[in-house]
Amino acid sequence: MHGAEASIKNSMQGPGNDQQHVRIGYLYVALAALLFAISGTASKYLFNTGVTAFQLIQLRTTLACAGLFIWLWARHASLLKIDLKDLPYFAGLGILGIGSAQFFYLFAISKINVAAAILLHYTGPVFVYMYAVFVQKRRPGAGSLLAVCGTLAGCFLMVGAYNLQILSLNRVGIIGGFLAAIAFAVYSILSDHGMRKYTPWTVLFYGLLFAALMWNVLHPPFRAVFQPYTTIQWLWIGFVGLCGTIFPFGLYFEGIRRISPTHASLTATLEPISAGVIAALFLGEMMAPLQILGGVIVIVSILVLQLFRPS
Repeated sequence: MHGAEASIKNSMQGPGNDQQHVRIGYLYVALAALLFAISGTASKYLFNTGVTAFQLIQLRTTLACAGLFIWLWARHASLLKIDLKDLPYFAGLGILGIGSAQFFYLFAISKINVAAAILLHYTGPVFVYMYAVFVQKRRPGAGSLLAVCGTLAGCFLMVGAYNLQILSLNRVGIIGGFLAAIAFAVYSILSDHGMRKYTPWTVLFYGLLFAALMWNVLHPPFRAVFQPYTTIQWLWIGFVGLCGTIFPFGLYFEGIRRISPTHASLTATLEPISAGVIAALFLGEMMAPLQILGGVIVIVSILVLQLFRPS
């Protein structure tokens, strides 16, 4: 591993002992969750004004990749160096993980409530848990099994499955949300593998690079850039691509430097809560009482699942 990479990676390991250091860590993660939540609401606004999910995913991955490249090239150029034999790994991470997760996440937001889409995306740890149990053959505990059951029950309420009319209207969006969760699990598993050799920034950049390449091949290259967007649309597109992608990832990584990854992931559950409030205030999206109850059950279940991992 290169010297600069090792230095940065070592600095990101382990929680800080100083109370102020820890409080700043929690603040960074909370800000990351807030930025992700605002990004979700901004995406829904763009969809409501005529931007398609295909256009936004191309713009988001391309802007985020370009922005992160400029920052790394200017500040930490050594982090851009990788072994060529690892290119297939990064291609898998970008295409099956980051690129797919972000598209299905945005697609779900375009079809259903922002809060519901984000909560479905947050069921990703359940699929990571299933991978640990069925592929890695880890022994599940009673607490984690209860959490999985709670997540499924919460999703049933949250997506309005008790109302057949709601289910029929939102079926495509709900499927998109679950596909986002599966892709998120793939991203989590693959990125964990990559960060044994590279820093999170290197893994994120090359994942975004291949995600951007994929969406500039599947969708005509840079077509989304040349659409006649309004100034307000461009501002929100820029926010989603930069402030809704690079900044929150950076804040989240800085948070992990100060607090444990488990505490960081638990704090990040502020995202669906924040998204629900922001979407209600600015988009008028409201969830029924049973859907809110389902969302609470999902959040609690994910918290329990993080605390009771398979041994």
